[in-house]
Amino acid sequence: MNLERFVTQRSPAWDELEALLTAARTRPERLEPERLRRLGVLYRSASADLALARRRFPGDPVAARLEHAVGRARYLVYDAGARRGSLREFVSHGYWRRVRERPGALAVAAALLLLPVALAWGWALTDPAAAIGLVPTEFRAAAEPGPEGTDLGLTPAEEAAFSSTVLTNNIQVTFLAFGAGIFLGLGSALVLVFNGLILGTIGGLAFGAGNGSFFVELVAAHGVLEISCIVVAGAAGLRLGWAIVEPGLATRGDSLVAEARRAVEVILGTAPWLVVAGIIEGFVSRRGLAAGPVVAVGLMVGCVYWGLVIWRGRPARSGELAEAAS
Repeated sequence: MNLERFVTQRSPAWDELEALLTAARTRPERLEPERLRRLGVLYRSASADLALARRRFPGDPVAARLEHAVGRARYLVYDAGARRGSLREFVSHGYWRRVRERPGALAVAAALLLLPVALAWGWALTDPAAAIGLVPTEFRAAAEPGPEGTDLGLTPAEEAAFSSTVLTNNIQVTFLAFGAGIFLGLGSALVLVFNGLILGTIGGLAFGAGNGSFFVELVAAHGVLEISCIVVAGAAGLRLGWAIVEPGLATRGDSLVAEARRAVEVILGTAPWLVVAGIIEGFVSRRGLAAGPVVAVGLMVGCVYWGLVIWRGRPARSGELAEAAS
């Protein structure tokens, strides 16, 4: 089936579904029983159409239109009560699909964070006197050469405080990168760029001061996962802003509400991984392991996370969508 024939044959049903969604808004009780039953039928039909569009026409606007309509309809169809197994489905597939469904947003968020890291790192190595002015006071210990044979010249308590400060900062950045997306996505972009600059500057100063090995030992084990969480949260914030800038066929309000629900799912699913990062920070980063094993742990955890995104985040097939809708 080609695209033109697909749209011609199926668009009347999509138009009817969108009309019901407009009439119901966010409350299914606005629809009388017959129209409510019709909504369920059209939702299941559109879910199957969405699976086909994702497979055959992934770059065409028709896929975005169906995704928006199916997303809105899902919350109306299942608004009356939570489905059994919904939490299990979210943990096993739902969260990972939410992360994976917008690879463009993930790529932009990663670039906004990691490119400033690289640029600031090089700047801090070449001009540390100027770069240190950008670093918050609590992180400046990384740029100060410690006595030979000591880790920054810090006591164990000070090392723990430094590591905890890094963890707390990254958690704050994760949620801020999401929340700032309401400002047309520009807030999320600024948060990612600014924190990329800070991270790169601290790393460059640490290596320039001869503290590179200790810096890696202190942050690498949990840092890969935390950076991944920041990128995912930043992508959710960018999606939130884009829903306002480019709402498609929906109103800006409806588009924002629909995308906000998806973004909140992303943040709720990401939060436990921040806890995992905290556990790693407490039981690995502070154990005084050499840089090699610490980096290995960080890369392994990062591979597990992104491996789950690729594996469990695969789009549902037509049969899976129909089963979930029944």
